[in-house]
Amino acid sequence: MLLIYTHKITSRFSYVMRHIFTNILGVEVSFTTKVEDFIKHTGPKITYTKQPLQNEFFVRSNDLLFEQGINDLNINIGNWEGVPCFFIAGERSNIPFDIFSASFYLLSRYEEYLPHVKDMHGRFSPKDSIAYEKNFLKQPVIDIWAFKLLAALEEKFPEIEYKKRKFKFTSIIDVTTSHCYAHRGLVRSFFGFIIDLGTFKLKRVIKRIAVWFNAAKDPYNNFNYLIALHKKYSVKSIFFFQYAAYSTYDKNVSIYNNKFKYLIKSIADYSRVALAASYSSFNNILLLKKEKNDLSDVINRKVKFSRMRYNRVDVPISYRNLVEAEFTDDFTMGYTHEMGFRAGTCTPFYFYDILLELQQPIRVHPFVMHDYALMMLGNEGKIIEKIEQVYAAVKMVNGEFVSIFSNELIGEEHSVNWKKLYEMVLKKYNV
Repeated sequence: MLLIYTHKITSRFSYVMRHIFTNILGVEVSFTTKVEDFIKHTGPKITYTKQPLQNEFFVRSNDLLFEQGINDLNINIGNWEGVPCFFIAGERSNIPFDIFSASFYLLSRYEEYLPHVKDMHGRFSPKDSIAYEKNFLKQPVIDIWAFKLLAALEEKFPEIEYKKRKFKFTSIIDVTTSHCYAHRGLVRSFFGFIIDLGTFKLKRVIKRIAVWFNAAKDPYNNFNYLIALHKKYSVKSIFFFQYAAYSTYDKNVSIYNNKFKYLIKSIADYSRVALAASYSSFNNILLLKKEKNDLSDVINRKVKFSRMRYNRVDVPISYRNLVEAEFTDDFTMGYTHEMGFRAGTCTPFYFYDILLELQQPIRVHPFVMHDYALMMLGNEGKIIEKIEQVYAAVKMVNGEFVSIFSNELIGEEHSVNWKKLYEMVLKKYNV
């Protein structure tokens, strides 16, 4: 067991130490504030405070883990053997940076509590993040720091025990619109037809009519294909269905449509089904609970996983709402239009609420890749190059590679063959 001595055990301290040592490194860890207990300990040990006690492994602490609330921090990016890092620890420290405070800063989304301008959907812009500004968004720096720390500990304590973790791949299918033309209702179908006709989208008019008369399959209805593909490559998948009333940003098939219900039930037989929370439920806890309960009634089992429409996250309110609605896991932590690691890690972590100074009982699964970000790259060559980059970063630390694709994109015709590209991702990056 690794023992860590510090002058004060705070919620922040315990939270980040458990993420790094337990979640990432698989090292059993305990803490103490008693010098005599630390000195008596014969196994691996670390001092995390301002001054070392003896000649032990010492990491000089920043003040962040011992503060409360939000403060104005001066962050200067340094370099630790080629890896960006911040909160310098000084020459006496066995590692040059306080990676524990830096990890807490990124995991807690500290910067999202600070004043910033949100976009039209109320989202934090990736360009306001320190990771984007300092060009380390595409590196899971917390995981990299953790393994560099482990290597340093192994040099001093060759007997240190840890559990090696395995790379994981999770494919998320976002189903905010299950069908393009079918099951849309008479009024919506009629007006859709008129709009396509009036804007001279003749291909859509032809496809729409073909689907209506069962001469062609709805392009978004590719669920059997996706399930077969996941089975073929033994992929862990989660289908997030929007199950909400119609609104400006929520335009799925009606929740009262029996064929839509049957579709969801049939997919739940082969894959986990979870809730893609509607745009309207963003700050409406009663509506969020209703959508969760309604979807649960359809599949006859509890819905525990969530994703928020347009990846909208308002820290910390969004996670408090999810906790109140009794979700256990959320898959919204990432950027829609930028690939990379929003929270600096590719390891699931529990959300820490800074304003309440406590760890909330909801596990956050950061995604590294959203299909909208891939679309913005333009051509297949650039797309594959960027996927390779983030895959290699996750693979290097044996983290969890979470990708998000929509049934819409896979079903539509583009210059990029998204069906082919999605299968390539499953085949190549699921190992």
